[in-house]
Parts: sequence; structure tokens; C-alpha cells
Amino acid sequence: MGAFSFVQDIQPLSTFRGNVTGFIKQVQDTHRPLVITNHGRSAAVLLDVIKYEEIMERLELLQDIHLAESQLAERRGVSHSEAFEQALSLCQS
Repeated sequence: MGAFSFVQDIQPLSTFRGNVTGFIKQVQDTHRPLVITNHGRSAAVLLDVIKYEEIMERLELLQDIHLAESQLAERRGVSHSEAFEQALSLCQS
């Protein structure tokens, strides 16, 4: 993803409506989000599907890490050897 361009990557809704296809192509080509404004305020963001999927995968990973850290803080974790044994038994099933 290239550097965000305030000139190209922020567009008013009226301009977006007039060139939807062109802006979709821009987002697909540049892999940069397009911020759509309404009455001078940000209203929506258009993302390339691949970039959106990458963001969702990262978010899921961060949520998993947060959950694991919370479980460890509450002493609900398992030792490395116990986790290894559990994984090994699942592979042998």
C-alpha cells in the first residue's frame, strides 16, 4: 500500500457518485483506501477486497493474542509440554 494521498484519496460524495467505477479502479490499482466525505466530514471508506481481508486477518490474530494474554493473566494457560502432548494426541487421532 502506497502513501496516503490527501488529493487523490479523499473525495466528496458528489464526486464519488459521478465516477464510482473510476474510484473503484483507483482503489484496486493503488491498494490505498478512499475516504468519502459528506458535507465536509468523513462518511465512509472504500477498501480493496484483498486489503480488507488482510486487515480482518490481522484483527483476528490480535484478538487471539489478546485472549491468550488474558487467559495467561488469569492462570488459565497450559504448560508447553502439556500443549505439545495435546497437539500430538490430536495428530494421532
